[in-house]
Amino acid sequence: MKRRLRLRPATTRDQPLLERWSFQPHVEAASPNTSCSSRLEQPPGWRQRFIGELDRHPIGYIQLTEPARENRGASWAEEGDARRNIDLWIGEPGYLGQGYGSTMLQLALAHCFSDLRITTVWLDPPADNHHAHRFCERLGFRFIEQRRLGESHSRSYCMERRDWLG
Repeated sequence: MKRRLRLRPATTRDQPLLERWSFQPHVEAASPNTSCSSRLEQPPGWRQRFIGELDRHPIGYIQLTEPARENRGASWAEEGDARRNIDLWIGEPGYLGQGYGSTMLQLALAHCFSDLRITTVWLDPPADNHHAHRFCERLGFRFIEQRRLGESHSRSYCMERRDWLG
């Protein structure tokens, strides 16, 4: 039987699930600055949030943001509407290492690049999360730079539309 993975918009009903996932050690390592306490309140126009479901069973979370609107004034956010950032994690530990994160990311990339204005998509995993770095590189993202985000350091990876189509 073929299993089906899809993304659906996250709703306030998902709040308890995200709060439970946020205490998983693998989620904390992937998103040390993540706070689920306000995650699903009415989102600002620069953020879209999705739950990854496998056969209608929630297994992960994706957030797409427009850095130009989220981080006004930051030098790296000056690409305007042409860029999206993706935050992604598998919440359920039993689904790690089975390719579901890769599939969720591919679905998110297809969503982003369906908007013809989008030219680049970025991922910013923590600098010490080597598994996430390999994940980004395996999926075709290019390392750009290390940067400081709040109290932590991250590595920035980029995929351009032409690389995704290629």
